Amino acid sequence: MSSTCSCSKEFVDEREERLTEVIEKYRGVRGALIPVLHEAQEIYGYLPFHVQKRISEEMQIPMGEIYGVITFYTQFSLEPKGEYQIQVCLGTACYVKGANLILEKFKEKLGIDVGGCTEDGKFSLQACRCVGACGLAPVVMINEDVYGGLKPSEVEKILKKYQ
Repeated sequence: MSSTCSCSKEFVDEREERLTEVIEKYRGVRGALIPVLHEAQEIYGYLPFHVQKRISEEMQIPMGEIYGVITFYTQFSLEPKGEYQIQVCLGTACYVKGANLILEKFKEKLGIDVGGCTEDGKFSLQACRCVGACGLAPVVMINEDVYGGLKPSEVEKILKKYQ
């Protein structure tokens, strides 16, 4: 069974070339794993297995170490992210003011669960612990946009801004 990719060959080749440049820039540099992972994630949007394997082989870093770093730091992702990354704060202040209901509404409207990405790659959904805007609770961030004092009834209107 063969799998197909919706990416053009040129796009895939361009990303591979950019990854090669990153690896070359940091080859032999002590403690360079985190910067390499950051730049690789900027190129791919997440850190797929084949990218981890290539970094491991070309930088001579064990796969276990790479996986450990990726799963320890929350800024790294093993799953694709949407063009618009929705983060619903579930910190105490937000939760008390109904953030869980807002999260449920996003899940319903997008048809995905926390950690998921819509089929069209437009939205991904995350729950986070605190965004540091407790006075605006409940808070949702979509990329760099902050929405505070939300009610579940406002979710659909917010999503329409990004469609």
